[in-house]
Amino acid sequence: MLVSGLAVVVVIMALAMSNPPQSQSQYPSRESTIPGNAVKVMPEMDLYPPVMHSDKWAAPVALSSSVNTAGAEDSAFVTADGSRLYFFFTPNASVPAEKQLADGVTGIYVSQWQNGSWGSAERVMLQSPGKLALDGAAFVQGSTIWFASAREGYPGINIFTAEFRDGGWTNWQYAGDRLNRDYQVGEMHITADGSELYFHSAREGGAGAYDIWVSTKSGGEWQTPVNVEAVNTAGNEGWPFITQDGDELWFTRMYMGSPAIFMSPKVNGSWSEPELIISQFAGEPSIDNQGNIYFAHHYFRDGKMIEADIFVAYRK
Repeated sequence: MLVSGLAVVVVIMALAMSNPPQSQSQYPSRESTIPGNAVKVMPEMDLYPPVMHSDKWAAPVALSSSVNTAGAEDSAFVTADGSRLYFFFTPNASVPAEKQLADGVTGIYVSQWQNGSWGSAERVMLQSPGKLALDGAAFVQGSTIWFASAREGYPGINIFTAEFRDGGWTNWQYAGDRLNRDYQVGEMHITADGSELYFHSAREGGAGAYDIWVSTKSGGEWQTPVNVEAVNTAGNEGWPFITQDGDELWFTRMYMGSPAIFMSPKVNGSWSEPELIISQFAGEPSIDNQGNIYFAHHYFRDGKMIEADIFVAYRK
C-alpha cells in the first residue's frame, strides 16, 4: 500500500478538508487521472527486472493493460481459484497521501478472469459516496474482504472488514481494538480453514523491525500472537501469504538492497528455512491453486520509484 505511516496524520486532516464526490457516478476513471507525462515502463525499459531463482516457475511477466497502467498498481491478491485479482492503484506514486485521498480513484480494484485473460479492472467501493477513505491491502476469503484503511473517525491506518452482498461490498466495519491496537496487525492473511491469522507487525518481542506473527482462533477470538521465529531476522519480514493447503508460508524480505519474495515450507508441522524465489523489487506474493505467483514489482530510476505493476510467474 502506497501510504506511509508518517503520512497518516496528514491523511486524517485531509479527510475534513476535501470535497469528495457525492455519488459513485462522479468518480473519474483511473486512466483519466494518470499524469499526461507519465510513461508506461515496458520490459526493455526496466532497469531492475525481477529475477527468478527457482526452476519450478517461468520467468515473471507483467500483466496486461487491463490491470497495469502508467500509474502504480500494487499489493496484489488473487483468489485461490484464480478468478479474481484485487490490487491497489494510485495514478501517481510520487504525490503525497492527502492528494491520493482526494483524487477520487486511489484505492482497491478488482479484475475478473474471463475467456483466458484478465478483464478491465473496476473500483471496489468500501465507503459511502460523500465520505473519504484511503483503502488498500485487500485480503478476500469467501464473502468477506479484510482491508487497511485511513478514514475519518479512526486514528492511523486500521484493519476493516466488509461483506459482499447483492453484487456489492457493504457493512464495512472496524475490525476491533484487539487486532488494531493490542496486536498491532499489519498486512495479513487468514488460513483457508480460518484457524490462524498471519500478519506482519513491529510489535514488541520480535526479532527486528517488521516480523511475521501468527494468532490462533479459539472460542471465536483471536489469541495472543506468537512470533514465527523460523522466518524472522533482525531485518524486515512481512506481507505473509499461506497457501490453501497450509504447507507454504510466502513473504517479503530484503535481499541485496531491494525487496524479494521468499517461501518457507512446512516440514513435520513446523516452518523451515526460507528459500529465495524472486528477487529485485518483488514483493507481496499471492499464489493461486495452480501455484502461479502474483506479486508487485516497483520500477526505480535515479533512486526514485516511478511506477509499479502487477507481475505473475507461472508454475511450470
